[in-house]
Amino acid sequence: MAQPATGPAADGPCTAPPENSVHPVDEKLSPSRLVPAALQHIAAMYAGVVTPPFIIGQAAGLDPAGMTRLIAASLLIAGLATLLQTLGIGGVAGNRLPFVNAASSAGIAPMLAIAETSAPGHQLPAVYGAVLVAGAFCLAVGPFFGRLLRFFPPLVTGVVITLIGVTLMPVPASWAQGGDKEAADFGAMKYLALAAFTLAVILLIQRFGRGFVKQVALLFGLLIGTLAAILFGLADFSALRSAPLAALPTPFAFGAPEFKPAAILSLCIVMLVLMTESSAGMLALGEICDRRADGRTITRGLRTDGIATLLGPVFGGFPTSAFAQNVGVVSLTKVRSRYVVAAAGGALIVLGAFPVLGAVVSLVPMPVLGGAGIVLFGSIAVSGIRTLSEAGLDDSSNIILVAVALGAGIIPLAAPAFYAGFPSWAQTVLGSGISAGALVAVLLNLFFHHLGTHSLTAVALKSS
Repeated sequence: MAQPATGPAADGPCTAPPENSVHPVDEKLSPSRLVPAALQHIAAMYAGVVTPPFIIGQAAGLDPAGMTRLIAASLLIAGLATLLQTLGIGGVAGNRLPFVNAASSAGIAPMLAIAETSAPGHQLPAVYGAVLVAGAFCLAVGPFFGRLLRFFPPLVTGVVITLIGVTLMPVPASWAQGGDKEAADFGAMKYLALAAFTLAVILLIQRFGRGFVKQVALLFGLLIGTLAAILFGLADFSALRSAPLAALPTPFAFGAPEFKPAAILSLCIVMLVLMTESSAGMLALGEICDRRADGRTITRGLRTDGIATLLGPVFGGFPTSAFAQNVGVVSLTKVRSRYVVAAAGGALIVLGAFPVLGAVVSLVPMPVLGGAGIVLFGSIAVSGIRTLSEAGLDDSSNIILVAVALGAGIIPLAAPAFYAGFPSWAQTVLGSGISAGALVAVLLNLFFHHLGTHSLTAVALKSS
């Protein structure tokens, strides 16, 4: 039987569990429950993990063998970062929440720009030089983010959590249409039907399932959707046929890092955005798990981001941050054990070391992921709405704050070219609905509640 949580794993302003009980975050599940729950996390995040190396590798002109090494490195770093995040190292790193860390897609655009402006053979070295400095920058700045939590009351975190779910909806929408926007059959009815079928399976299991079967509805949906895709010839086995059995990443396999000031500046700005999104993810997960993330939790979590980002370029990884889809998995399944996510992290390391196993996971078609993604990201938005419902929306100032912050966050989604005339650094910050909405919410919270006649005591009462 697992022992009661003690020490750093149990810190935070949450209510302590009854004596002789274990907080759900620290619960150690039996293998029969842990394995399916961990597989859900891997299935939900696999496509997102391999997307950055796939796109950047293509831009750098890598051959299939090079692409395999790049993807394997991304999986390996994701696994190591997730293990460090969930299990932690003393009070130094790891937020000890069921939190998945991996290469973020938010850095794809600036890394593509770096690759396109570098000479052939120097694209990846230039990218990795900038990523190294961005990782060091995160380690230096991260502790200050933890001290800013007093500016993130439920009113602000509710906006940010809602925006995480809303602004990510284009991702499953694209997956449901086939995933490849350049393909001639993108948006074909066969893809939409497969996505709808997967969604229907998940809904039926949620409605009629019982106990643990209901908790792993997402996994059953992915499995049944994939079987349907195989039966109708919509599954792609090419990755499985071409993947090598083993491919351990080697240090600096793509060349020694090259340091270019403009590239470094762009990725440091991106790192600020990723730190904001990662902090928001920790706040969201803390609410979902009933273990609210305090300043120390945020600091340790961001330090893990920095360590993983700093280590990534050595083996072929990219800027690392939170994976919102896995926050959705926790919200949907109510399986809050960090050891489930730690098991998923261990599995990612194995997938990175043995690409043929990773290719098996990649058999899940994009439309199947799209059907499941609607549930995942929608559940994140619902968590934000639930937080907002407890944040004093009977106050007209709070209503205005939420309205403007949500609007600022949705603008990049509704009008992608809205900030086209702004400087590149401003486009990087404001072009992300999550960071734009978070910035506006924090500033308006300061304006309405921390300046003038409103006292901090009144703010605390409203936010409690």
